[in-house]
Amino acid sequence: MKEIKKLSYYFLLALLAIASACNPSKKAAVEVQPEFIKIAGPDLLAPNGEKFFIRGINLGNWLNPEGYMFGFKKTSSARLIDQAFREMVGPDFTNQFWKQFKDNYITRDDIRYLQHAGVNTIRVPFHYKLFTDEDYLGLSGNQDGFQRLDSLVAWCRESKIYLILDMHDAPGGQTGDNIDDSYGYPWLMVSSESQELFASVWKNIANHFKDEPMVLGYDLLNEPIAPYFGDDMPKLNAALEPVYKKATAAIREVDKNHIVLLGGAQWNGNFKVFTDSKFDEKMMYTCHRYWCDTLQANIQDFVNFRDSVNLPMYMGETGENTNDWIAAWTRLMERNNIGWTYWPYKKMGAPSCFRTINQPENWDQIVAFTEAPRGDFNEIRAARPNQELVKKAMLQFLENCKFSNCVVNDGYIKAMGLNP
Repeated sequence: MKEIKKLSYYFLLALLAIASACNPSKKAAVEVQPEFIKIAGPDLLAPNGEKFFIRGINLGNWLNPEGYMFGFKKTSSARLIDQAFREMVGPDFTNQFWKQFKDNYITRDDIRYLQHAGVNTIRVPFHYKLFTDEDYLGLSGNQDGFQRLDSLVAWCRESKIYLILDMHDAPGGQTGDNIDDSYGYPWLMVSSESQELFASVWKNIANHFKDEPMVLGYDLLNEPIAPYFGDDMPKLNAALEPVYKKATAAIREVDKNHIVLLGGAQWNGNFKVFTDSKFDEKMMYTCHRYWCDTLQANIQDFVNFRDSVNLPMYMGETGENTNDWIAAWTRLMERNNIGWTYWPYKKMGAPSCFRTINQPENWDQIVAFTEAPRGDFNEIRAARPNQELVKKAMLQFLENCKFSNCVVNDGYIKAMGLNP
């Protein structure tokens, strides 16, 4: 009798296996789906249901070079930096430099270190051209944006760190200043062609990462509409929310999982431009603030807006200050339930970051060239320093920016309540 029962049991298992194989939809139904960060009023929730408070850093300069991080002043945006390098050492050497720059500046070791420090979120600024066939950072086609972000996502998955993808430089330019690598005006706000490309790039990115839970969300535009445009300001500010809606609609065609993050106008500081504050089910807001006092009054406008819409507010950029200021500002944000990602992770020649890059020998000659008059070819030739010295300095920068060669700024990191 026992043998008959045993045979019957195995026969039943076999039937269930056959039924499962013949009906793959049933099998798919029991597969575990990825869980994403969620919104609950003014809070974010982790997949386990606990409150998730953003504590992190920006990977500035890596995928959108900025002049001041190289010690430059007038040569302030990616396009101008690239032009200066080409004028000094030629296109081929410059192309090779940018590839090694992207390889060396951020690596798995950097992300593992950030996990050790206690970071739970990284904001990664990027240029939209990384996802087109436009000239950018040494490539004129087959851009490597997805390759770079895929590697970063894999490292962050390994280290259990969430990612916020930040379009720092949008088609046409969203800011009208050096930080968006534009031509001195926020053309995105007035150009339908640029807006279509903006939405298309975000749709492609969202389609690529739609099932990736380590991506917390999409920061659609960094610091839109600088405060420099006089009579055009009302028109430009009024255009911002419709531009956000267009990109969000494109994202939702392919990705209903991820949060979209919206920054206010004028350096992510003016939230009065929003009239439809909850047009998407998965949206939150992101503010920036630098170089102010550390009193409640210095953050109250963000708190008031956050409370009025009952959605999370997060400080996407802040910092570049003294250790005492960082400590007081961190406490202020945390008292007000505003998560943060400080700017930046590393830069050259200053301690107001996690890791400082040592300045190479003869770098001052490169800086001098970028400050010299270069309005015509005679001026370029007259200002050009010794090419071999420049090449040596650029190669030394590539070594100095590596994780193992940077200087750790313990006090700065401790001021955030993290572990250096």
